[in-house]
Amino acid sequence: MKVALSPRARREANRCDAWWRANRQDSPDLFEQELLRALSQVATAPRSGTPYSTTGGRQCRRVLMPRTQNYVYYRVVEPAEVVRVLSVWSAVRGRGPTL
Repeated sequence: MKVALSPRARREANRCDAWWRANRQDSPDLFEQELLRALSQVATAPRSGTPYSTTGGRQCRRVLMPRTQNYVYYRVVEPAEVVRVLSVWSAVRGRGPTL
């Protein structure tokens, strides 16, 4: 499936990547590498993520980027065969994003 990042997800990913590069000198590329792996996973196996309920009651899924402790929240758009990434959110926050 094709993967499309929402503008919000793109901003969040860019912000996380910039922070990671500035603050993790031993592994500055780790966030980017994990994000690419997560996006590849949802493209090839879109149902592999854990179901997650949004505030509006709509279902989406999420996959954990284990080393950077970020989630990729996404929805599968069946007719278009697109995985729409809604958010890239830190698991450390203790709560999910408002989707």
